[in-house]
Amino acid sequence: MSGHNRLSRPAGGYSAKTVSVILAGAIAISGASAAFADTAAAAGSTASTTASTTTSAVAAAAAAGAFKDVKSGFWAEKHIYKLAAQGIIIGNNGSFRPNDPVSQQEAVLMALRFMKLQNLADSSTDVALPADFKVSNYYKSYVVLAFQQKLLDKTLEMAPDNLKTSWGERKATREWIAEVLIRSLGKTADAVAAASEPTGFADDAKVSANKRGYINAAVDLGLANGLDGNRFDPKGVVTRAQLAAFFSRAEAHNTLVYDNTFTGTVSGLKDGKITIYDNGKSSVFNLGAGTAYYTSASETKGSLNDVKPYTKVMVIGANSNAAYIEITDPKQQVESIRGSFAMVTGNNKLFLKTSEGYPEYTFDAGTTFLDVNGATIEPSAIAADSLVTLQRETYTGSKKVVSVQVTSGVVNKTATGSLKSIDITGKSITFKNASGVEEAFKWDDTTIFRYQNSILATAELKAGSAVKYTIKNNLITSIEVTEAVERTVQGSLYELSASTVVFKKSDGSREVKLLGAAPVIVIPGVSNPLAADLIADATGGDNIKLTLNSNDQVVKIEVLSRQVELYGSLSVVSYNVKNKLLTALDSNNKAHLFTLDDKTKLTYEGSLPTLTTIGTLLTEGRKVSVSSIGQRTFSLEVVTKYEGTVTAINTATQKMVIKTNEGQVVTLPFPDSVDVFGRTNAGIADVAVGNTVSAVMADNQEAVSVLRVKSVLQAAVTFLDTANNRLNVKWAGGTGTVYTSGVALTNEAGLTLKLSDFKVGDYVNVVANGSSTVSVQLAKLTTGQVLSLDAAAGTLAVKDFAGSTQTFLTGSSVKIVRDSVTSTSLGSLAVSERVEVRKDADGSTIIRVLPKQNRDFSRYESTGNQVVVKRENLNDENYRFQLASNAYIHQGDTTLSVQSIKENDNITLYFNNDVIVEIVKQ
Repeated sequence: MSGHNRLSRPAGGYSAKTVSVILAGAIAISGASAAFADTAAAAGSTASTTASTTTSAVAAAAAAGAFKDVKSGFWAEKHIYKLAAQGIIIGNNGSFRPNDPVSQQEAVLMALRFMKLQNLADSSTDVALPADFKVSNYYKSYVVLAFQQKLLDKTLEMAPDNLKTSWGERKATREWIAEVLIRSLGKTADAVAAASEPTGFADDAKVSANKRGYINAAVDLGLANGLDGNRFDPKGVVTRAQLAAFFSRAEAHNTLVYDNTFTGTVSGLKDGKITIYDNGKSSVFNLGAGTAYYTSASETKGSLNDVKPYTKVMVIGANSNAAYIEITDPKQQVESIRGSFAMVTGNNKLFLKTSEGYPEYTFDAGTTFLDVNGATIEPSAIAADSLVTLQRETYTGSKKVVSVQVTSGVVNKTATGSLKSIDITGKSITFKNASGVEEAFKWDDTTIFRYQNSILATAELKAGSAVKYTIKNNLITSIEVTEAVERTVQGSLYELSASTVVFKKSDGSREVKLLGAAPVIVIPGVSNPLAADLIADATGGDNIKLTLNSNDQVVKIEVLSRQVELYGSLSVVSYNVKNKLLTALDSNNKAHLFTLDDKTKLTYEGSLPTLTTIGTLLTEGRKVSVSSIGQRTFSLEVVTKYEGTVTAINTATQKMVIKTNEGQVVTLPFPDSVDVFGRTNAGIADVAVGNTVSAVMADNQEAVSVLRVKSVLQAAVTFLDTANNRLNVKWAGGTGTVYTSGVALTNEAGLTLKLSDFKVGDYVNVVANGSSTVSVQLAKLTTGQVLSLDAAAGTLAVKDFAGSTQTFLTGSSVKIVRDSVTSTSLGSLAVSERVEVRKDADGSTIIRVLPKQNRDFSRYESTGNQVVVKRENLNDENYRFQLASNAYIHQGDTTLSVQSIKENDNITLYFNNDVIVEIVKQ
């Protein structure tokens, strides 16, 4: 049951004489629970010492953060805070026990406190009750009062079938609480009128006939909502937290004024105090670390920053200390007046200039004056004819001016701050000044942009940079970057050393920059490039973009384009060792002449031969790859294999085309064999355009001896053999064996793992080159409840079974698997569903929705660790389920043991691969 409603006080009731005649017999029962009673009452004190809550007790309870067992973020925290501050609930030794079931006698006392009737209970005389109507001693006078006020129906509550167990200590059910709430509202007539109508819930047949009208009335008022599967669960017990939420929300419909509760408009908020104004009276409260902040529209705790001047609030507190503040209307109670400023006078008068004259406004010491950028100024600083906006409060008859802000005027100043944004087209820059206020100005062709000793182009300005800026006549005259974020410059690479980079700018001038620690190198088409892969030259150097940090050091070198020619798969004709001249033919039999020198990078099977030794390798027919400008050779690699991406496969010509990682395009014959992970007898049909491959050449360098296809896939572990360093896996496309000796084993964070860290059922990301495994990564699995999701933003928050909340950024790449059907819409999920989340090998997010069943518990069989539920019909054979060893069993936030679940308890079961991973007791 839930809702956002207030309850009104009922009318009528029994007379004391009538009750004394009706309730004959007496019985004394002790041991009252005290979560809704006073601590002293739990110890057996008389009702006269506990019936009312002292102001100091309430303030102490709320200011201390309410209760030690109500954790921050608990779903009912807001309502518990509020009712504790109002004295409607009081803890026992600092605890509230929010997830404990509430008894009927406790619910009666809370209802009377909610109705502000608890002081009418008379505990000074013995209370006569029937011998079989059992109520704990402390609660007797309150139960009698409840009968007198028609909060309880004597005929129903004292029916013989209702007295088989202790009435007072019986757990309050959802349908019984519905009746108490409606009677508290004085809406019994509405319940009688709706008694013959079905509730509309799926379990309407389980609703007691005499409670159906009260449930309907509670639904109509918004006090009752259904549970999962459109169930009301009428016999389900109500927890203390749930009951607190019911009464807290019901206050929205109540005209009663509760103890320590004040409402009004925020007229002051400074120096750790809040002032609220209501009907000509101002009340001031101290704000402290224990003050709780909420809004009427949200259950989530806020902060002092959420409270704005001139908004409507409810403050609960005693002794001028605010324990609870709720924003009831976030709209500021002000009106705006715009006009042309004329002058201010010494007697706190302000005049505007209009066509009809000079209207007069009064201000005081509390009025704030602001310049066009929101900075505080003196009233005398406002220039005549400046456009201003006055704000006047509307919640009192005086309509005091609370603020005056210049909206348009001449600005001349030098200030410091940071760049918020740069609009190149509009020639406008938005600054965030040192006070945190944003302001925008335009620049023209005379504006100077500078960083250290360099003149910057506007394109080199970066948002976030710290700056000093000068404004004259509303125009930016100069900006000095005092602390830069990363910026970029471009040019051609002229020279590169271990500590510096020299580049030639577009105007032909050269500039030197220091290299930062381990700068990132990016060369399109080159995997894991190094500084040695960059080409520096006076005329043919790489066209590069340098990223500079705030110290003007190079942290990234990115090659935008290369001026060199790339030749793949050339055939050596001859090599002259003396002159270092290489003659080679391309695939069109066109001859090319290359000159090698001591700057030429030479490579052979990962080694670096010298000019002296390379000659023995450059024999006639040998395949080589060359990069050069004209005859000058920058790099030469003796080819033994080609690694890259398949771009074409021609079965007619038996040829395939590979674009190498260096950007070269080579045409090769079909391979003698194909090696693919998890496949036997693979052939060229198993190779697709787009595959990443390694083509190993035969000794004659004409044929491809083997084509190894790179595989990246996610698979489930089906078998683990740590003794022989292997594990078996399966995936949608087949099965395979992974031999892990010498293979990198890691988790998603990159930490090294042992094979023993894996288990059957885990998901792993396997990277293989042909049938040889390169790496195995353990995929992280998160199982839990969906707390929130934003399909538009591609975000999902899941609370796992350990209580931790994890947020996933799915973007547009997401797969939702529900009952073997896959969806790509995050919006197909629902809050509260249980899911298993993991990242696929391609980086997309896979979310598997766990199936569930609502059943009635029968028994737990420890021998086989199985849960047995009641059969739904004679043909039901699906009533026995395996229980996971680490299953999460709970009711609300209270963790339970499976042994604590009783026969016929209604439970919700969640399954992962047909094994129970969660049990929720209703």
